[in-house]
Amino acid sequence: MKRNYFIIFISLILYFLSNPVFAENSSPDFAREKRMADEIVDAILDGEPIKLKAGEHEFLAIDTEAEGDEKGAVIILHGRGFHPDWADAINPLRVGLAKKGWRTLSLQMPVLEKSAKYYDYVPIFPTARPRIDAGIAYLEKAGVKNIVLLGHSCGAHMAMDWITANGDAGINAYIGVGMGATDYKQPMKKYFPLEYMVVPVLDIFGEQEYPAVLKMAPERKAKIKKAGNPKSAQKIVPGANHYFTDQGDALVETVASWLDTLK
Repeated sequence: MKRNYFIIFISLILYFLSNPVFAENSSPDFAREKRMADEIVDAILDGEPIKLKAGEHEFLAIDTEAEGDEKGAVIILHGRGFHPDWADAINPLRVGLAKKGWRTLSLQMPVLEKSAKYYDYVPIFPTARPRIDAGIAYLEKAGVKNIVLLGHSCGAHMAMDWITANGDAGINAYIGVGMGATDYKQPMKKYFPLEYMVVPVLDIFGEQEYPAVLKMAPERKAKIKKAGNPKSAQKIVPGANHYFTDQGDALVETVASWLDTLK
């Protein structure tokens, strides 16, 4: 009997070591992150590039002041392998929401090399946590009291990982854009704790989304409903794909309209 337990134990250890989700191959590609930052900083037309610290690592963020009376701030987390001024979805959100009265803080998320897939990224999700913490601390130090966390694509996975680890008490609302996107034959490995969230949640995605995002939409909606916040919602942007290509204005309008319901 003891031998059987030992065999099971060794089998489990080998499984965890060989599974890409648990493999310790992973630390962010800081060199690639720096190259991207160097490429985009001088081209940023709206907002102020700043440096925040996550532990000993400095990373790029873009702080865009609200026009008119400030309603609060939205922390924006971009998708896999991108940067905080990405042309699709991210730039429209960070600039468009600022025009709607929301200060935006777009953070550089951890990246890997270009060919990395969802399973490669899962082990580095926790490295995004101190970046989100740094963004919240920066805004709180500036006197912002109404903080919304928004994640697109892989940024939504990282936001959900942060909420799983910390709860949602540090934010006033959460917006997931294109939640649940992975890769071919790589089903989700990290759970979305939507049914346990207290703050209002917006689940928003495009009509022409990736199949995984569309397939999981009813499950996400049921979890949000179970959480019980009456201000939570699920919304679809007609005709939009996962990246909201040429649909940035529609994305901003939908998000801003929902944010206005939280008053």
